[in-house]
Amino acid sequence: MGIDVTRARERDRRRRLFKIAAVLTPIAAWLWIRILQGNPVSPGLPDIPDEFIFFIPMVIILLLIAAVVIIPMLGNGRSPHVIYLPEQLDVGFDDVKGLGAVLGEVRHTLDVFLNHRKFRNQMGGRPRRGVLFEGPPGTGKTHLAKGMAREAGVPFLFVSSTAFQSMWYGATSRKIRSFFRQLRKTARIHGGAIGFIEEIDAIATRRGGLSGSTPAPGTARATAKGLRVDPSGVSEGVGGVVNELLIQMQSFDEPTRKQQIYNGLVRTLNRYLPPHRALKTKVPTFANVLLIGATNRADSLDPALLRPGRFDRILHFDLPGRTDRRELIDYFLSKKAHEDELDIDSVRSDMAGATMGYTPASLERLFDEALLIAVRHGRKMLSLKDLRRAQLEVEIGLPQRTEYPVAEKETIAVHEAGHATIAYLVGKGRKLEVLSIIKRRDALGLLAHRDCEERFTRGDHEMQTLLQIALGGMVAEEVFFGESGTGPAGDLVGATQLAADMVGSYGLGDSLISFRAIEAGLMGGNLTARILADETARRNVNSLLNDAKHEVTRLLTDHRHIVAALRDALIDREEIMEKEILETIRKAESDALVDGTVVVDIRDPQSPSIGRESIELEPYPDID
Repeated sequence: MGIDVTRARERDRRRRLFKIAAVLTPIAAWLWIRILQGNPVSPGLPDIPDEFIFFIPMVIILLLIAAVVIIPMLGNGRSPHVIYLPEQLDVGFDDVKGLGAVLGEVRHTLDVFLNHRKFRNQMGGRPRRGVLFEGPPGTGKTHLAKGMAREAGVPFLFVSSTAFQSMWYGATSRKIRSFFRQLRKTARIHGGAIGFIEEIDAIATRRGGLSGSTPAPGTARATAKGLRVDPSGVSEGVGGVVNELLIQMQSFDEPTRKQQIYNGLVRTLNRYLPPHRALKTKVPTFANVLLIGATNRADSLDPALLRPGRFDRILHFDLPGRTDRRELIDYFLSKKAHEDELDIDSVRSDMAGATMGYTPASLERLFDEALLIAVRHGRKMLSLKDLRRAQLEVEIGLPQRTEYPVAEKETIAVHEAGHATIAYLVGKGRKLEVLSIIKRRDALGLLAHRDCEERFTRGDHEMQTLLQIALGGMVAEEVFFGESGTGPAGDLVGATQLAADMVGSYGLGDSLISFRAIEAGLMGGNLTARILADETARRNVNSLLNDAKHEVTRLLTDHRHIVAALRDALIDREEIMEKEILETIRKAESDALVDGTVVVDIRDPQSPSIGRESIELEPYPDID
């Protein structure tokens, strides 16, 4: 791999040595002639006549003034990139984890980049010159680009798109031209170069994005003063910057300055030569350049950038799936001190399930937070308990010790116990993670539960289950105290939004009309509010909520003993985890069977075990 790039780099190295030898040989010959003549060259300052010494301070002052005026002007057009050589990068493909098919496609692109001559001359193909990395923040776009540069063995020119911006009109376009000029020059010297523009959407937004709308205030006044303003209200400079970027991406193979001078001389001479004796101009050499743009707003980019010939390939960086998260967990744990418990395969698989929705960056942050917790407690290795605590602190917030009045503490404990009881009774395939009455951020308590298997869709029954779990806290308060307070406010918001989506988006009400389709034509707005504004849809939403409440009331009335057991455990310990939750529930069921108070246990004995692997953490900050 890399034959064409290696050969080009070797040819350029020999060419540079030849140029140095051509310059130094005459100088060395002249010095030897002086030595042989007995008049060697001695170091020192030249002799300055006395009559010119008076002008030296004046010349120095003039030079300083010129430097102050000229240097800033030259800097306005200088490329703002930072160049990294391969040995300066500590990221290779072995350090890129959790990207699946994207990494394979990048490897293929890199193979063609390194063997471009074979692909162009023997196979007749056209190598990719631009690749767009798009996806949510923290999914590894910059990380992978660095790995490409390290594996390719070529310089990596990194630039943030905001570094191109300047207060001076035209300076942004000059910086872009300078960046691409340096990119081509570096590629010719080293056989190839990779350019990376971070957050490219900052300089490549869609031109004329407001065309057809009402002109911006002040447009007519500015035009009357003689300023050129786009009728849409968008600054003319935006379009100019995008145009410059489009031109440069189409001009990777423009001739060098030497070729331009040579071709100019040839064209001048050819004016005096007959056609059959005319000299040939030089064709621009192929610049082995690969430009990578990164953005999390690909929909805002100008469409002309995304056509073939500019960004030939668009690679989407999605959130890692369960298998990819497991790969990332194995990689991060291999670099961090941890207890032996975290080397158990089932424990790591459970961690992969518990981190659904995490990006590679957020996963790494989770492990770092767990290490900080270990250090805080005087330990040198992180444990599974540290990871659980770090996940709670990152997702929900730091625990805040609060002195609850006795009655309020009991109310909060009953509320959370109601959620947990319903999740246990109707939540087939769900795992109860944490049950707590410790205040975190805006939540006085929480139940964290998630699916035992990674799911991307849900059925009607599953959404009904989520509705019932959300209403469990309010109903538990009513069953135990005869009324509910302000605690269920957050639960009702989530339940109402879910029920509204079921009616107006998923077709689970009396009508198949999708309010989401109506929403798409209205340029924004609140979908839930639009659904609830419709009288029929509102009745359907209210019916779903009432039916769910009636069912939850029946379940909690029949299983008061479970709620009471969980309530007492929370009052005593404030926070219980996984096995502790199940042990408390099963003990309550066993005691109730002995007393003969259980009416019926609706849980299917064939349903997945609560202790199996699971995925998404869904905390309910349910008490305001």
